[in-house]
Amino acid sequence: MSYIKRYFSIELPKKQSAFVWGARKTGKTTYLKHTFPKALFYDLLQSDVALTLAKAPHIFREELLKYKDTNTNRLVVVDEVQKVPGLMDEIHWLIENTEFQFILCGSSARQMKRHGVNILGGRAWKYHFFPLCFPELQEFDLLRIFNHGTLPSHYLSDHYNKSLRAYLDDYLMLEIQAAGIVRNLPAFARFVDALRFSHGEMLNYSNISRQAGIDAKTVKEYFQILVDTLIGYIILPYRKKVSRDIISETPKFYLFDVGVASLIKHHKFNELKGSDAGHALEHYIFTELIAYKHLSELDFEINYWRTKDKLEVDFILNEGEVAIEVKISDVISPSELKGLRAFHQEHKPKKSILVCQVPRARRMIEGDLTLDILPVKDFLQALWAGEIVS
Repeated sequence: MSYIKRYFSIELPKKQSAFVWGARKTGKTTYLKHTFPKALFYDLLQSDVALTLAKAPHIFREELLKYKDTNTNRLVVVDEVQKVPGLMDEIHWLIENTEFQFILCGSSARQMKRHGVNILGGRAWKYHFFPLCFPELQEFDLLRIFNHGTLPSHYLSDHYNKSLRAYLDDYLMLEIQAAGIVRNLPAFARFVDALRFSHGEMLNYSNISRQAGIDAKTVKEYFQILVDTLIGYIILPYRKKVSRDIISETPKFYLFDVGVASLIKHHKFNELKGSDAGHALEHYIFTELIAYKHLSELDFEINYWRTKDKLEVDFILNEGEVAIEVKISDVISPSELKGLRAFHQEHKPKKSILVCQVPRARRMIEGDLTLDILPVKDFLQALWAGEIVS
């Protein structure tokens, strides 16, 4: 498999260390080995290494103290650091007392936080690593994205369905259980299966509870586990009320990858049409917004807006400055613009955008409403160029 140049970058000044958090198989290890080939790597997925250091964390410090006498390189990468939380005190000591720098790579800090483990008290910067994003794709193919997802090995594979199934079974189930995060694996499996009815929708914990046969409190905990392990995101409603009755509390949930969602929802796409494809496009645009926000180191909120009479806008950015509606259509009907018109009437966003499959971009002007209608690719190019929100 050829190396894909990633949009992600990490540059550490002298004596600075960092955490790199990202879901499994997003390409963190490949990126770090390619970018820092002279770094000393500790791979805690290797069971013998993890077991040795779990039993005697001081060995890590002693090895590095010996290493510094024989090598001028001071960068150490610890992969899957959450598997041996006891290393963190040793790393803390080494940061304070030596010239070593650390890149601590993992899929979740949840396990360490649960056990009150030292996470360096601000001594390490935090970075987020994502599946492939738009600037990293050599060819833009929505059908491939919807079916394969954007985890690098899945996106490039002709056997994506088996790879996605293995990811779901081996990681979402077994690894989360092995980490002690979930004790009742059958209940968690039923919860994951129930996601196909609630993904990208306003969450009704009582309905999910009935579908999965578990109590609503546990449902909420399971959603938080998916967020903490970087498998999903909660998006809250935009709350600035003017005059309409709005949905002010109910969140939505999106998985981190379109392909994983397609597998859970039992969707295989042969064409870019229909409500399922519309939901997949909305989900994909959300993942691009999240990746752009973090990789560009921007601080803006991503919300949705919906009124009690079901007027809705998919994404509201930066406290109401940008309103984005996503449709799979290539011909736009007036009814598809109702939400954007209503939101503009009340909140006067600086930009109102409809993302869809029209062949060419165009601009509609209705009174004081300026609405940009953008093909998907045009929107993504504008997003990553900093033209949508910056």
